Amino acid sequence: MCGRTAVTLGADCLRRACAYCDNQGRARYPEWKNADKYSPSYNKSPHSNNPVLLSRQHFEKDASSSERVLVAMRWGLVPAWFKEADPSKMQYNTSNCRSDTMMEKLSYKGPLVKGKRCVVLADGYYEWQQRNGQKQPYFIYFPQTDPETFSKPDVENEKEDSKNRRLLTMAGIFDCWEPVNGGEMLYSYTIITVDASKGVSSIHHRMPAILDGDEAIGKWLDFAEVPMPEALGLIHPTENLAFHPVSTIVNNSRNNTPECLVPIELDLKKETRVSASSKMMLNWLKNKSPKKEEDDDLPRWSSQFIKPASSQKASTSLMHQWLKQENGEPPAKQPKTQCH
Repeated sequence: MCGRTAVTLGADCLRRACAYCDNQGRARYPEWKNADKYSPSYNKSPHSNNPVLLSRQHFEKDASSSERVLVAMRWGLVPAWFKEADPSKMQYNTSNCRSDTMMEKLSYKGPLVKGKRCVVLADGYYEWQQRNGQKQPYFIYFPQTDPETFSKPDVENEKEDSKNRRLLTMAGIFDCWEPVNGGEMLYSYTIITVDASKGVSSIHHRMPAILDGDEAIGKWLDFAEVPMPEALGLIHPTENLAFHPVSTIVNNSRNNTPECLVPIELDLKKETRVSASSKMMLNWLKNKSPKKEEDDDLPRWSSQFIKPASSQKASTSLMHQWLKQENGEPPAKQPKTQCH
């Protein structure tokens, strides 16, 4: 699933980060339709306005369906047939929709049949891993050219090379709802989810359907030229993701600071409680299975960040040192842990 994202680029830098080539091979930037309704944030939650890519043909019938526009939309799809005066009165959650059941539900099937496909943009999304009754948040995103991208984020002093920022591009469905008593039309969207890829499954069993590459983005958006069955073939898990643990400050959606997505180090050492009997400890060491330890099920860092060392040799060595101290032997010097 996907219930929280970060989008930290300002409107103009976001537009430049969405550069693409049209059908004639010309470099283009999407045009903002309502940039005034978008604001960057380290901690976006459902019901907030977020940047979404659409085909220009949804707004201009004579335009090429391959041309793209940027629209700030409400997260949480409000179907066109919804009859209440207030969209917040919807009694069910539409921030995500499952790929395996979306064609069975009118809220999603109707817009899909009409070609209302969109690409939801973000720096990345947050997911929580359940462990021992606690939740550890992770930030998940495309690997970046600059590994410091999320280590020292800064919204106000954005880098000029925003073209190098690779935004996470998630497949979505949108709809347009008109208030029953008249008024401004509301554009809203939902993020399609799939079974998690192998790398992400250690954090959560679901993930957004991510469109990896401009060709996939173009096909998903180009509803006039790419029929729905072909477009649905783009909906699947991807392994091309990086992730790192972040502070639990992100748990509160009101917290909107750089600390939300800055990498933290987790203490993966498990405290082993043992009796004072050296004999019991020696039996433990003797009988310990050589297979991979399962007491630490926290996901590892991506290749862009620290890979914590975790091996049974380390835990066994610590046990031997403990036993030596119990027997009055001086402790051996511990090697320094190296970060890669």
